[in-house]
Amino acid sequence: MSNPIGWFEIYVDNMARARKFYETVFQFVLQPLEGGGPDMMAFPSTMDTYGAGGALVHMDGMKAGGNSTLVYFSCKDCAVEEARVVAAGGKVHKSKWSIGQYGNIALVMDTEGNMLGLHSM
Repeated sequence: MSNPIGWFEIYVDNMARARKFYETVFQFVLQPLEGGGPDMMAFPSTMDTYGAGGALVHMDGMKAGGNSTLVYFSCKDCAVEEARVVAAGGKVHKSKWSIGQYGNIALVMDTEGNMLGLHSM
């Protein structure tokens, strides 16, 4: 059985601002997804490794923030990415804490009002 999540989308109001936030916090480059639909910037991913691919999405009629889905980003040490959040325009909701044998997590808000999780072992 594979992982149940195959794709995720994080809706944003301002693509340039959101792109800068995610690229600053996670130190990677997002790539445009073409296809004639909404404005989308994909997170780095490959089809042959663990984890789900996803993108930032700007779509008319789909407001950012206030949703009830939480996406966790894998990190070597989630305190490192957490330390970049405020300088990138976001907010720390809850600093890194232990979840026992499952590692550590932190909860942060992006520039669009979306909460995201940071996870590390």
